[in-house]
Amino acid sequence: MSAFAFFGALEIGLIYGLVALGVYLTFRVLDFPDLTVDGSFPMGAAVAATGIVAGLDPWLSTFLAIIAASATGWVTAFLAVRCGILHLLASILTMIAAFSINIRIMGRPNIALLGSDTILTPFEAYGDSIYIRPLLVGVLVLVSAWFVVRLLNSDFGLGLRATGVNARMVKAQGASTAFYTYFCLALSNGFVGFAGALFAQTNSFADVTSGTGTIVVGLAAVILGQTLIPGRKIWVAVTAVIVGSVLYRLAVAFALSSGMFGLQASDLNLVTAVLVAVALIAPKVKGNLKAKKALAPAEGVAVPKSEKESGDAV
Repeated sequence: MSAFAFFGALEIGLIYGLVALGVYLTFRVLDFPDLTVDGSFPMGAAVAATGIVAGLDPWLSTFLAIIAASATGWVTAFLAVRCGILHLLASILTMIAAFSINIRIMGRPNIALLGSDTILTPFEAYGDSIYIRPLLVGVLVLVSAWFVVRLLNSDFGLGLRATGVNARMVKAQGASTAFYTYFCLALSNGFVGFAGALFAQTNSFADVTSGTGTIVVGLAAVILGQTLIPGRKIWVAVTAVIVGSVLYRLAVAFALSSGMFGLQASDLNLVTAVLVAVALIAPKVKGNLKAKKALAPAEGVAVPKSEKESGDAV
């Protein structure tokens, strides 16, 4: 794999690390299966690209993209909490609606950003963009990860985590589980929209179909990262999902660029499915091996005489 392909995969992996943070908040922390990310990712890209093309400051456009994506998460929470719709179905409905809204925002299925200034443009003057862009994206991801760790370790974050573990207990303590749900889904999709805005600016285009399969990539990053780096501490879990996103992208890039097993670019979804399946199976296999090892009699351990006699009697 060439240096260009490596740093390109690293850049995309870091961007999807923000998606992994959002998926981690909903699936692991809140225990809310949220498929809205397939709509909030292209929404972030659409809003950022539209704002940049219209002449807005790239940072302001990115901020607006985060707000718009957060709104999609809020709508999902509203449908689930206020309207009583099943969590999964509520997120699917929002995702479907977001597709049409994204086309409305852009006015067409895609927008090109070639020649437009982005948040990366001022920093590209300090060196080769192939190295500068992953570095800048990495800094933004680290700041986002630090924010998530501080939030989840706070008193508010404790209530948020408790809502995902035992909502009834949280209600019994007088806290509002509905508010925690609204906040977590808005924050989660805000991170995903941020990733979409960065994706559009690093790839110089925004497309309405760019969010297809985003939830699968996010789940792959979360599962793969927490399988390779297990731990109960918040900072370990947050670090793991980002590392998982980077490793997933590097593994896919290596498999496709090297032609391993005859793979081609069109096999991306197949590679994704295989990696997710392996990541899901690995913890179970590891647990079964530990269980068998624990049940197996230790070699060289003498059997007490009383047990031998009882065995002979039987």
